[in-house]
Formats: sequence, structure tokens, C-alpha cells
Amino acid sequence: MKLIQKHLFKGIQEFEIIDDYVKLRSKAPFKDEVTMTVMLTVLNPDPVITKSSLDFTSRVNGETLLSLYLGKPDTEAFNAFAAALKNKAMEEYQAFAGLRNVQHATGLGANVYDEPPAMDEPGTGRPPRFRKDLDIDILAESIQMLKTYLNTGDILPFLTALETLKSDPKNESYQIAVINAFNALGPTQGAVLTYAPYVGILLSDGPSDSAY
Repeated sequence: MKLIQKHLFKGIQEFEIIDDYVKLRSKAPFKDEVTMTVMLTVLNPDPVITKSSLDFTSRVNGETLLSLYLGKPDTEAFNAFAAALKNKAMEEYQAFAGLRNVQHATGLGANVYDEPPAMDEPGTGRPPRFRKDLDIDILAESIQMLKTYLNTGDILPFLTALETLKSDPKNESYQIAVINAFNALGPTQGAVLTYAPYVGILLSDGPSDSAY
């Protein structure tokens, strides 16, 4: 599914849901085109609505990953894409985490433009916590993916923290070390989540208590 939006001052942006990620292409006036991808597993399905945009944030740190211009190109197309994005984000998270398919509390089919849900500002909620049912095999695969596709020198403290956690996944101090190492990555967080989306699962709350 695709949504193309035009803004008089901000330019054009195009969102496309492809398999387990969203592709974003944007072109601001007098600037080069920017292309990026966001994994659906790390996308919070509860968007934050502002005066001019609907922002989908990261499950990990609350930062805005996708920002849609409200009501563009028209209310019907906007609502259809926003609802589809919410549904897909929850489905991909549940499939990746091995969780049962339950309807989200806010109602995934809700009209997110005409009837916006009450939500907190990004980053103001409780800090992320680890699941207790870590999958060591997937964790090991994630570490290998990061070593293969990223410069290990740029993420070495984080890799070390993951390796240590893998050796004792229920150690609280090791879990905290991974959180701190991830927070210290800065802009590299996006690349880490792209090649190792399970990291987002580790650092996020699950939709039910049975997931812990």
C-alpha cells in the first residue's frame, strides 16, 4: 500500500508498505531526495497526533520514525493508509515475537484522523524492559547479522553487551548494559534495528503480560 503526500513548504513524501518494512522517499525544496526504510517490528502502532502530523514512533526509544501530514492527500486515503500501517505494525511485531494475534486495545481499525486516541508525548512513558523469554538462537543470529553488515568498530560496545547477555540472558545487570549501550549508539540505532530487528523486541514492552 502506498501514500503520496505533498506539502507546499515541506515538499513531497511517499510511504510504501513492503513486506515487513516501510519505505519512505522524501524530497524537500532545494534539497536532494532522501530514501530510508523502517522495520515494522520496531514501529509503535499507537501514533502521536499533533496539529499538523501523525507521528509513528519507535518501540525502543520513543523517537519519531515516520511523520505523516494530517489529512493529505485527502482524509479517506490518509485514514486508510494510517489504519493499514497500524495493523501491519502490530501483525509484524506479533509474528516476530511469537505472540498470539490479539486486537490492540485502541482498536486497529479506528479512524485515526477524525477520532484521534489520547496518547502521551513520545519518550514520556516508562522505560523499555526486557522480555524474560529471550530466544538465544535469534539473539545469536542478530549478533552475526550486525557483524556481517555493519562496521563492528562503530558498534563494538553494543556487540560486547549483546554477547555478554547471550551468555546469561536473565542477568539484570547484563540487560541494563545492553540498554545503555544501545542508547549510546546515537544515529547508528536505525542501522542496528534494520539488520537486527530482534533487538527492538528485546528492548520493547510486549502487548501482554504473558510475553515476559
